[in-house]
Order: sequence, then C-alpha cells, then structure tokens
Amino acid sequence: MEIRFDGKIALVTGGGTGIGRAITLELARSGASVVINYHSSQQAAEEVVQEITAAGAKAIAVRADVTKKVEIQHLVKTAVDHFGSIAILINNAGDLIQRCPIVEMPEELWEAIMNLNVKGVFLVTQAVLPVMFQQGSGNIINITSIAARTGGGSGAVAYAAAKGAVSTFTRGLAKEVVRQGIRVNAVSPGFILTNFHERNSTPEQIKQATAATPLGRCGAPADIVGAVLYLASDYASFVTGETIDVNGGMLMSY
Repeated sequence: MEIRFDGKIALVTGGGTGIGRAITLELARSGASVVINYHSSQQAAEEVVQEITAAGAKAIAVRADVTKKVEIQHLVKTAVDHFGSIAILINNAGDLIQRCPIVEMPEELWEAIMNLNVKGVFLVTQAVLPVMFQQGSGNIINITSIAARTGGGSGAVAYAAAKGAVSTFTRGLAKEVVRQGIRVNAVSPGFILTNFHERNSTPEQIKQATAATPLGRCGAPADIVGAVLYLASDYASFVTGETIDVNGGMLMSY
C-alpha cells in the first residue's frame, strides 16, 4: 500500500524536531509540500527544509508561537500565500514543559502547559478552518498522548489534563465540521524517545517505561508516522472523530 499526497499542502506545527520532524519528512517523501512551523528550533526546522528540498520536494519554515493569535494568523497567511491552500493540518506542537506535583504547581506553570497544548491547538485550527471551508475539504490530525487516558506519569497531571482536552476537542470538532468536508482525528503516542523525554524523564523512568511496554521497547518518532499518514489519506475516508493509539501495547483499548 502506497500513500501519496501529490499536490497537497500540509502544515505541521512543531515540525522541525521529534515526532513532528518524522511526520514532516514522510509527508514530503509522499509528495506533499510542507509548511514547517517552529518556535525556538529555527536551525532544526531549516535543516528539515534543506533535506526536503534536496530530495526535490517543497517546504518552507515559518516561525510562530502557537499560543499567540497574531503569530498564528501570520503563519497561516504565509502558508496560503506561498502554496495556495492547506489540505492537511497536523497539530503536533506541545510539551510537558516541567514535571511538578499539583500541590506545588505555580499558576503560571499550569497556564503555560494549557496554553501550549490546548490553546495552541485551538488557535491553529481556528485559523486554518476558513481555508478548509473555502476548499470544501480538509484533514486535521491532532497529536494527543497516552497520558490523556492514564493520567500521566509523576508530576505530569497538568500535561495529561491538557492532552485529555485535545482528545475531546478532536471528537467534538469532528462533529462540528464534518458537513464541510473536513475529517478530524488524532494519534495518541505512548512513550516515544525524543528530546521531550531527554528533558523531562530520568533514565530510571525510561527504563520503567520500556519494561511496561509489551513490545519490549520504547517508541521512536518513526513509529508514529504510519498512523498519521493513514488518517491523512483517502484510505481513511470513512474515519473521523477517532484516536489511534500507538504505544507498543502499553495501554490497550477494549
């Protein structure tokens, strides 16, 4: 089965590093032109653009803080001005920011986690929807987390709550925009080894996560790509409002 996105434009938030990078590169390999949003990882985003263009595909990198409406409006306008449309939106940008027990958590940290993980998805989606409405079609894929169902690990309650909101947002939005030809789904990664866990998890926590995964290893960014490409493709034309869990068996649905 070959999935192709020739002639389609994809916008990936946080597309220069980690899971976002893997998604961006595979979308480009599959024929899409890609807009790579980044906030602080300019060098990484530009390196991804260089890799894509060297392979003969098209990509641009655009800086924008997903928690700032004006910057998101600029991001979407730049994408449309450059490529003419947005067929696929991957809401990938997010972070735990800092592990902290709720009893000790400063209000500012709670707000920062919610802003990045929830408000960011809202603002980017809100800015892209008019483009998709005008086209009469579109595909939105939100990256949530296993934490949305498990409550998260130590000091990650706020992050888990934020990702729970993303999962619910996915289902609600799917119903709201289905008549406009737009499908909305989510992918829920398990414990994926990226700089996210290099910053936020100890070696012992990584060891414990590996032991808790039936497939016997933690995930890699490439493990998430297949589910995203499937949901973005016509193979999933009858799928909306769903979340695909990619966690090596750490948490199984029933």
